Amino acid sequence: MIAGVGADLCAVSRMKRAVQNDYFMRKVFVTEEIEYAMTRGEPARHFAAAFAAREALAKATGLGISGVGLSAAWVRRTDRGPIFMMDGETSEKLKSLGADKCWLSLTHEGDFALAFVVLEGAG
Repeated sequence: MIAGVGADLCAVSRMKRAVQNDYFMRKVFVTEEIEYAMTRGEPARHFAAAFAAREALAKATGLGISGVGLSAAWVRRTDRGPIFMMDGETSEKLKSLGADKCWLSLTHEGDFALAFVVLEGAG
């Protein structure tokens, strides 16, 4: 059963300017995400996708970004695609909403990065 759906679009150019501020970058992204993005040809594309993922998760939960938090859930890139990693509190919030699985899809094209999140639960 689908427990929530969220999508978000982030401008790469906006993120390129934002991550020039070290305070912003370290407040929003975890070390793993920073290291991943900085090893890529266009780091801002990957930061934008990770930011969009947070926003999409916030929409899928219905809690908003203040209810989920900026660094409580982060993106891990795996051989099978991106996944969310979450702190214990965020994981418990999702369970309380009836979600026991979180699906994440990321893409970027030109100046935009898109994230799509589906929360799935037993119902």
